[in-house]
Amino acid sequence: MKRTRTLRIWGGFLLLLLLLFTFLIWNIFAGSVSLSASEIWRILLGSDAGFTQSQIIMKIRLPRLLSALILGGALSLSGYLLQTFFHNPIAGPFVLGISSGAKMVVGITTILLTPYLRTINSLVLILSAFVGSLLIVSMVLLFSQRVRNMSMLLVIGIMVGYVCGAITDFCITFAKEEDIVNLTSWSMGSFSGANWSSVTTAAWICLLGLGAAWLLSKPIGAYALGEGYARSLGINIKLFRALLILLSSLLSACVTAFAGPISFVGIAVPHITRSLLKTSRPVLV
Repeated sequence: MKRTRTLRIWGGFLLLLLLLFTFLIWNIFAGSVSLSASEIWRILLGSDAGFTQSQIIMKIRLPRLLSALILGGALSLSGYLLQTFFHNPIAGPFVLGISSGAKMVVGITTILLTPYLRTINSLVLILSAFVGSLLIVSMVLLFSQRVRNMSMLLVIGIMVGYVCGAITDFCITFAKEEDIVNLTSWSMGSFSGANWSSVTTAAWICLLGLGAAWLLSKPIGAYALGEGYARSLGINIKLFRALLILLSSLLSACVTAFAGPISFVGIAVPHITRSLLKTSRPVLV
């Protein structure tokens, strides 16, 4: 039985790596400009394969696929942490309104600061999204002290998300035309604006978040069995819950800042992973 479980886990990891490699190759080849395998290989090795072809691979396709890889993982991890925190399988950054809150503050910040700054850097976007995420999480936690029904808590999160969306749309109405175009494109969720600077920043933040979550894997496993059980093992519940919220907010804020509000991934991927591996062990999931 143990050997079967081990084989299934390793088989699941190998399958995921194979799918990841397949989709990475597919993304390098996919595009309006057709490039041969030999051209792409020469570009990746640093050989001269034409200026235009090099720009397409190194400035457009590689940053986009790496952004999708890093931010997709961050959003999935954020959803997993929120599902653990709320003990609810359908909790996620988008469902609880966290992504909408991040979108609202980023939108307002962009509209207010654009007249004064030539460009808004990644740090400003991430901090704005982080503030928006924490604001919505704080509201949801405030309601959770009064509402014990998790279904009602999710309804509150959805309502808060809609309110944030309405405020964002209201602000966009009074923005300049060029800001409206940029914000509308960004709010639909896209990796088209990815560049090496944003990839590097996102990689550092998401890898730190992943490392912190991995270090918390044992407390997460204990917390999933109940707060009483976690306390009996000496876990500081208040500190642990605060760390979960900060990590999930930071990861979802990073995704929203660079790619816009993206739904579905934060809810679906943790369930797919658990189903594939047939385990709920946090260190593996």
